[in-house]
Amino acid sequence: MKNEWYQQRWAVFARHALAWLIFFSLPYLLRPSIDHGNQDKMQDKQAWEYYAYFTYLVLITFFYLNSWLLIPKYVYKKKVTTYLVYILGFFAFICVARYSFEKFALKPHEIDIKPIILFQLFIFIFILSVSTAYKTIVDKMVLERQNSAKENENLKTELTLLRSQVSPHFMFNVLNNMVSLARKRSDLLEPSLIKLSSLMRYMLYEADEETVPLHREIEYLQSYIDLQQQRFSKNVTINVSMDVGNENFEIEPMLLIPFVENAFKHGTGMIQDATIDIELKTREKMLFFYVRNKFDETSSEIKDKTSGIGLTNVKRRLNLLYGHDQLLYITQKNGWFIISLQLNLH
Repeated sequence: MKNEWYQQRWAVFARHALAWLIFFSLPYLLRPSIDHGNQDKMQDKQAWEYYAYFTYLVLITFFYLNSWLLIPKYVYKKKVTTYLVYILGFFAFICVARYSFEKFALKPHEIDIKPIILFQLFIFIFILSVSTAYKTIVDKMVLERQNSAKENENLKTELTLLRSQVSPHFMFNVLNNMVSLARKRSDLLEPSLIKLSSLMRYMLYEADEETVPLHREIEYLQSYIDLQQQRFSKNVTINVSMDVGNENFEIEPMLLIPFVENAFKHGTGMIQDATIDIELKTREKMLFFYVRNKFDETSSEIKDKTSGIGLTNVKRRLNLLYGHDQLLYITQKNGWFIISLQLNLH
């Protein structure tokens, strides 16, 4: 996956440079004015400026040394004692550098070590805290991106499995039905082969895209329903209503077929007055999909090994792909199995 512009190296470097520039400019903006007629103070001022550059370099080095090396190598590996030794050693180095600067670089004056240590401790703890927080936040973001990528890969795997779950019984029965039509020299053979070809072409080629036009998904559904209707003839009452208008909506491929396939799996066979109702419509960027079928509440028959897998996977796909932009209700009432889906289209 291509990084957004703000995640690219130049953008990260620019943010860090700007943050350091703002942070280290504060002492200059807030410093008191110096009498330019006093030569000693002017010399001290120049020495302080050199020391400030040295301090900036040391603190920047410590910031990245702590976040990039010390925390991963010692804190994450629970070597806390070694980590504390390095931290205390670095702090001692800063205090010694400050004392040496005042002792040898400035005009002779009385040096009070306690304020030096307290001031350096404040700056040091601030940089240490920011560095640790930065490392924690960055690692959390990286982990979230990795989990998101892993979840996307799992989703793709689930999608691939779902696309491969067209019932072998369905294909077997359709082909047997076509053999029967061929023997009878029926005029229905050619349109049936065309529909099967369209169905297979969609599954093998177009369904590899992230999204497909809604009308192509509907054509696939209709081909599937027509072949099933031809197979069951008058043994099953199939009512279909598709009303999507002329709007060019996109949808995840193979998203709706599991609901229809489930209806034919469990709504046919030894069921009195077998009926399947399928309704699809769009209103103001919302898709409303409704499937219901009669089923035998007393039967524990499993139609084939993929029974139920499609619905489980499609529910997970809906949650991951659409989140709160979808509502799915699955109910069983008075011998009817009912699926109602509302989807926010893009």
